Amino acid sequence: MTQSSLISRNVIAASGRSSMRLEPETWEALREICQRERVGLAGLVQRVEGEGAPGSRTSAVRVFVLGYFKAAATEDGHAAAGHGGLA
Repeated sequence: MTQSSLISRNVIAASGRSSMRLEPETWEALREICQRERVGLAGLVQRVEGEGAPGSRTSAVRVFVLGYFKAAATEDGHAAAGHGGLA
């Protein structure tokens, strides 16, 4: 039987204490976002919930993380990282 690479953690959501199962990379991305935005995980999750995304809390958090880094992926940022540019 294959073990899941998902990690469960407790978070304080708008409705109270809850758990979310996310990939280690997603937890790391959330940690980085919290540092950059100077907000705790509970505050960030509550912000995501406040945006009213359809679906589950976990799904909304994944979409938020993707959108956050997609918005930050500018041509200047790609050039500084040595990535290819858009032609």
